[in-house]
Amino acid sequence: MNRIKEVLEEKGIKQTWLAEKIGKSFSQTNAYVCNRRQPSLEVLFQIAELLNVNPKDLLAEPDKSSNE
Repeated sequence: MNRIKEVLEEKGIKQTWLAEKIGKSFSQTNAYVCNRRQPSLEVLFQIAELLNVNPKDLLAEPDKSSNE
């Protein structure tokens, strides 16, 4: 799971802008943002650089309570 959607909302950035910057279609970028697909590490690092955040900040820890 990733936090791309949360970070975009915090920074007031549109998905269309991100799609253009990473060179992906809106639908593929939306799949990353909505956690339907996970970006490759290369793309994740590119997104982190564009959003000026640490790549670790884009990764969500698994929900441990659902496994118990």
